[in-house]
Amino acid sequence: MRHKSSLSIPEPIVQLQRELEQFRGSHAHRTRLPESLWQSAVELARQYGLYSVAHPLRLDYVQLKKRVGGVVRIGGKVTKAPRKAAAPAFVELIGARAAASECVIEFESALGGKMRIEWRGAAGPDWTSLLRAWREAER
Repeated sequence: MRHKSSLSIPEPIVQLQRELEQFRGSHAHRTRLPESLWQSAVELARQYGLYSVAHPLRLDYVQLKKRVGGVVRIGGKVTKAPRKAAAPAFVELIGARAAASECVIEFESALGGKMRIEWRGAAGPDWTSLLRAWREAER
């Protein structure tokens, strides 16, 4: 029994589906697809959407998405896929240069060590030397 979704596949996708079936039938399992077939799938994915092409053609969705290069069809419009921001590896905090009369900062290490710094006046401590000495003392 055919499902309703298989009947509504656009003709260009059906044509590529036939080509893929012919290729898969004449080559060993797990044989890489020719670049021409991938390129046809990419062009169709740009027109009809990634899932609409990957599913009926039995293509790896992620590989097709990479080949499309971030261009996808969303709500009838072709647009660039939103990119996820990478998590920062380092965060630098830069405070205003206003004169602080008093400040307290507390640190806690993964090993459970704690450090509390209190100072008065505009000039803060030498953070690099202070934190390096603390890390070495915890070892």
